[in-house]
Amino acid sequence: MRSIFAAALLAVLPIVAHAETFEVEMLNGNATGGMAFEPDFVSLKPGDTVKFLATQRGHNAATIKDFLPEGATPFKGKINQEIEVTFTEEGFYGIMCTPHYDMGMVMVVRVGDTPLTKMKLPEDVRPGAVRRIEKIVERNQ
Repeated sequence: MRSIFAAALLAVLPIVAHAETFEVEMLNGNATGGMAFEPDFVSLKPGDTVKFLATQRGHNAATIKDFLPEGATPFKGKINQEIEVTFTEEGFYGIMCTPHYDMGMVMVVRVGDTPLTKMKLPEDVRPGAVRRIEKIVERNQ
């Protein structure tokens, strides 16, 4: 039994040892416009973590409905609180600030190497968010 446990632990250790944590600030505005995540695009490896920092008041981080890879778990942080999320499923995650979603406070998290040109937006993404996401893709291709 010990050897099975040890083998399982050794199989997981390389993943944990190489995982990184990225910080994203939630802001009232930055160089890209009002109500913004900084950065608004991060590219991760499976197992990496994003720490969403409550830098300025009135923000949270949450997944956009239907804008995450199959098998990924949606999340929703509380207003004015930091949240750490580990991304395990490869693909694209749309992240929003719930109170400022209509104003386009969104970001994109890519897990894996899929080019941004392969990202598909769900049909019900709000217009302000679509405009911001288009700019994010344009800047990061």
